[in-house]
Amino acid sequence: MELHTHIPTPLQRLYHWEKSRPGDVFMTQPMGNNLSVDYTFQRTAQEARRMAAYLRSLGLPEDAKVAILSKNCAHWIMSDLAIWMAGYVSVPLYPTLSAESVRQILEHSEAKVLFVGKLDDWDSMKAGVPEDVHCISYPLSPPNDFPTWEDIVANTHPLEESPARKHEELATIVYTSGSTGMPKGVMLSFNNLAFAADGVVNFLDVGSHERMLSYLPLSHVFERFVVEMGALYTGFHVFFAESLDTFVRDLKAAKPTLFLAVPRIWTKFQAGVLSKMPEEKLNLLLKIPGVSHLIRKKVLKGLGLEHVRFAGSGSAPLSQDILSWYRRLGLELLEGYGMSENFAYSHMTKPGRTKVGYVGEALPGVDVRLGDDGEVLVKSPATMMGYYKEPDKTAEALTEDGFLRTGDLGQVDDLGRLKLTGRKKELFKTSKGKYVAPAPLENRIISHPQIEMVCVAGSDYPQPHCLVMLSDDAYPKRTNPDFRQSLEKSLQNLLQDINASVDPHERLQFLAVVSEQWTIENNFLTPTMKLKRNVIEEAYKPHLEQWYSAKAPVIWQ
Repeated sequence: MELHTHIPTPLQRLYHWEKSRPGDVFMTQPMGNNLSVDYTFQRTAQEARRMAAYLRSLGLPEDAKVAILSKNCAHWIMSDLAIWMAGYVSVPLYPTLSAESVRQILEHSEAKVLFVGKLDDWDSMKAGVPEDVHCISYPLSPPNDFPTWEDIVANTHPLEESPARKHEELATIVYTSGSTGMPKGVMLSFNNLAFAADGVVNFLDVGSHERMLSYLPLSHVFERFVVEMGALYTGFHVFFAESLDTFVRDLKAAKPTLFLAVPRIWTKFQAGVLSKMPEEKLNLLLKIPGVSHLIRKKVLKGLGLEHVRFAGSGSAPLSQDILSWYRRLGLELLEGYGMSENFAYSHMTKPGRTKVGYVGEALPGVDVRLGDDGEVLVKSPATMMGYYKEPDKTAEALTEDGFLRTGDLGQVDDLGRLKLTGRKKELFKTSKGKYVAPAPLENRIISHPQIEMVCVAGSDYPQPHCLVMLSDDAYPKRTNPDFRQSLEKSLQNLLQDINASVDPHERLQFLAVVSEQWTIENNFLTPTMKLKRNVIEEAYKPHLEQWYSAKAPVIWQ
């Protein structure tokens, strides 16, 4: 591991702000009933020090694993800091996991302590917590009888010293949301976290004056990298979202200068705007000199994004239509690409150099090459230490010279911009012996405004097919005959356009509109909202013979 000891660790950054800006607000936490609490750098550090002293008093092993199961809140970040101060390793869990997944991760990581925080459905999860795990609750936790954060902080003397952690030490184990089987525990060192945080802050020229709203799961590397690490390394102000219902209000209160979202959210924002003003009218107004500036300002203010300098999108590709639409409003959406295995530090589009279908250029310190089969291989000081307790899987994931096998297929243009063309494992072979990559086809179909999710499949059939899930807006209208007729015509046109522009073996025989919404709860999606292809394909397999025989371009389940 290439160590960058000149870059401070996250704890060293906290101590720096604790001394230099003790009274400045670091985090704002909504508590319900229109109330919120501000955490200054001094209060953040003090509460973390007290919790660290309490954790040490439990007599845990030297490298104990301490887990966090909570939606985003100020206590999530303070827990992470306290765990590190105490000398332990943090293990974040997604706040939507099943009891079985909770148990798998807690047992595999051998976690001794669990912070139980803000959760929507603790009752369905608590059976997964082994009896010997010591639990601690947050102020916003569901009802329980665990020792509380407030009592512990009130009754524990803070650590006097400022414990440093070595760059090469293990900081956290992040369990991937595997689409099949047991999730793997990605081991990330303080060196990994520090290098990634320092790299992105300098790349985007992020400063202490920024504001961010934290709402994507901190248990996922994308949010933790940009929000938690970004804030610790620059000292910017983090606001937390209270709930889905208050999201727009929270956004307007935060007035973010940096904003991260996944494509689904950018699409929902657009739908909200267009429900109030038809697209034709908006486009017309945006072309009128003098008026266009006021319209842009009004639309962005309505979304709570009028102060945004950088807007980022990740986890799935954005369509040309969405990118263009936001650009017309004066908001350039920057896309990023990364994995848990490199703490999301890999590629990002540069302002003014975005290209549709490309995830950007390699971030500082990232080496990229393509394997003989077109697989994207990346290497940087942010590359993981390996998978916890999985030396064989670690060896499979890394080349002999330390490049991470991403599993993604790609191309690089003459400016060094990377285009992802599919997943190695997702390639399937038709009965004609031809390979099909689903991703490029899916990216074309997902641009349709009434489609939320897409799965292209067809292994061992003469031609591929496509399963589509309607958007939240379109789904309730699917039984309306007029709506269905209009949508069917639109989908037929989309299918014709796609089939006219791809190779014969890639032409989709039909597009099936599924009757069930794919969710995390019914096991069609991972906790990070990615498709579980094997589950989806298996669920619709019984219908395929009939659908292929129907010879219809659009099929309604």
